[in-house]
Amino acid sequence: MWVFGYGSLIFRPSFPFVERRDAWLPGLARRLWQASPDHRGVPEAPGRVATLVPDPGARTWGTAYRIADHDVEEVVLALDHREKNGYERRPVVLETPRGPVDATVYFAGPSNPSYRGPESDDQVADVVRIAAGPSGSNLDYVAELAAAIGEAGERDPHVENVLALATRRR
Repeated sequence: MWVFGYGSLIFRPSFPFVERRDAWLPGLARRLWQASPDHRGVPEAPGRVATLVPDPGARTWGTAYRIADHDVEEVVLALDHREKNGYERRPVVLETPRGPVDATVYFAGPSNPSYRGPESDDQVADVVRIAAGPSGSNLDYVAELAAAIGEAGERDPHVENVLALATRRR
């Protein structure tokens, strides 16, 4: 089984895997439009974390992890718990340097109660700047995500802009 990470799974997978690859998901764009009342915020002041939105011209970079057969059940249970706030598992086909890969992605669409999009980058940055939860500050999350994307030689203008706006307003 392959799992695609496009948010914190890139820099903090926290599960065993036997292979890791750069991967791209065509037709979807990363947006910080999912409220996080349980990791990067609290119920009274939820932070913002990544989800994916349809965009025909987009190609979202992330990390694909191959899970050993004997670990699949345990990893899926852990990810179902970690991604519980409005995320659901969906099958996708990823583009990788070694060809297409069938994978699972955790996707939080507009029908879930924690979806906040569309929000402007300014609106997201205002939340990111001050939100914090059990997994740390929302600003640290966005900074780690931006750093991981950059270290891979990729760009995400939305994440970069939110980070710049949130940092500038501190």
